[in-house]
Amino acid sequence: MARPRLLASALAPALALALGATGACAFVPIAFWPLGLAAIAGLIVLLRRAQGARAAAQIGWLFGWAHLTLANNWIATAFTYQSDMPAFLGWVAVPLVCAYLAIYPALAAAAAHRLAGKSGTLAFGLLLAAAWIVTEWLRSWVFTGYPWPPLGLMLLGGFDAPGIARLLPWLGTYALSGLAIVIATGLVVFAERRRWAVLGAGGVVLAAAMYWPAGWDPAGQRQEGTVPFVLIQPLIPQDEIDDASKFEEHFARTARLTMPGNDERRLVLWPESGVPDYLRDGYPRRYYLQMTAAGDPQFARRRIGAVIGPKSLLLTGAVDLAIGEQGGRRRAIGAYNAITPIDGAGNLGTRYAKAHLVPFGEYLALRWLLEPLGASRLVAGTIDFIPGPGPQTLDLGHFGRAGMQICYEIVFSGEVVDRANRPDYIFNPSNDGWFGTWGPPQHLAQARLRAIEEGLPVLRSTTTGISAVIDADGVVRQHIGRQRAGRIDGFIPPAKPPTLFARLGNALPLGWAIVLAALSLVALRRRGG
Repeated sequence: MARPRLLASALAPALALALGATGACAFVPIAFWPLGLAAIAGLIVLLRRAQGARAAAQIGWLFGWAHLTLANNWIATAFTYQSDMPAFLGWVAVPLVCAYLAIYPALAAAAAHRLAGKSGTLAFGLLLAAAWIVTEWLRSWVFTGYPWPPLGLMLLGGFDAPGIARLLPWLGTYALSGLAIVIATGLVVFAERRRWAVLGAGGVVLAAAMYWPAGWDPAGQRQEGTVPFVLIQPLIPQDEIDDASKFEEHFARTARLTMPGNDERRLVLWPESGVPDYLRDGYPRRYYLQMTAAGDPQFARRRIGAVIGPKSLLLTGAVDLAIGEQGGRRRAIGAYNAITPIDGAGNLGTRYAKAHLVPFGEYLALRWLLEPLGASRLVAGTIDFIPGPGPQTLDLGHFGRAGMQICYEIVFSGEVVDRANRPDYIFNPSNDGWFGTWGPPQHLAQARLRAIEEGLPVLRSTTTGISAVIDADGVVRQHIGRQRAGRIDGFIPPAKPPTLFARLGNALPLGWAIVLAALSLVALRRRGG
């Protein structure tokens, strides 16, 4: 008996790596969710056989590292769109970043083994699910947080079917990850007991839950809203986005897509990086001259107003500068990645500034240490972006109350809505040109999670795709695929009443973690887990 156990112990690290990479194939763009549940089931078997909490932590870390490295492979693509650092660093950066992120699965594995390692599979799996919820929540905010992707993302169905993720209003994203582990635990329990008929029936139920469509009213048609919109995807290639010689061409392309119907009242939606000009007054003239030939923000605003039409309102991504005195000279000391409302007369509304900035993308963390070593930001420029105050709702009059989330802010569960001033919808402009082939579909999928758990439609306008209109059930009503120029016309889907998650935020999934831990304790005491 000692030799098989020794062999199993020696193979455990390799198996953990293989299972982690396999599990990542459950996420889009591959989206083979049965593989993900099977991988989690394999992880549970490995962890229960681990010789101590330290060995369990190692298995959890290896699983998490492989899982997150493959899922986040798109980060490496971002390094190919800048010239200050060699592109191969991207393929070094991803596994290094994920070496840190994998600490959280390791902590969950160690906690489950220490507290329930000698119990039955059911008790162990329930405790692992509880610990995973807590550690995934920690991963979302410690050191500014990076929750991409949550394990529960594998339970999101296709564009017209939210899958098991339809439970998000009562769970929250991190508890959905816990549910994925509970389901996998059930698979292991029934396999151990050779309940093959039950396993087969469970597979049928899971498939039905994943593919059952949602979002239909009793009359058999999707509910429509009353706010007309036009959403633009201009197709601005990432390798051109900071090329000043292309700015006028980019604006002309966006304008051509926007102008049809500009005599009507409508909300116009342009992406992050949608306007190359500085739109606000008061900057030193040299900054304006870097953008339009006119070097005039009033001219820039007037021509935007002419494009959208007199009855329309535009929401667009734009960059604003913070000007201060340095060395006796007025200069930019920071910048804001912002959403700016502009009406048909060229008047600017209240700005929303991005709060969740991308480390090493929009600011250089530990600049005092890393800049002398040759590190730089991925976004062009030398000044760092300044974070905004957090979720805001802008009252747009006829066009409703708009919640704002720029780019990857939308992936932070529980942090996308001003709960004291609930919006009617969320606008999520983005530049997904950085994100390779895996990033854009994962980004869209996580926007769908936010729509379901908050009960709010989400409208995404991106530079290169995937732009989409997502209703409050997480159904993608319309979309424009990658590397295409296009526009979507329609009415913003209606919001639902505030969900349980919308009321409680991440207290809800943390509450589920307590429930699962209590159920694990019950199973331990009964010795039937």
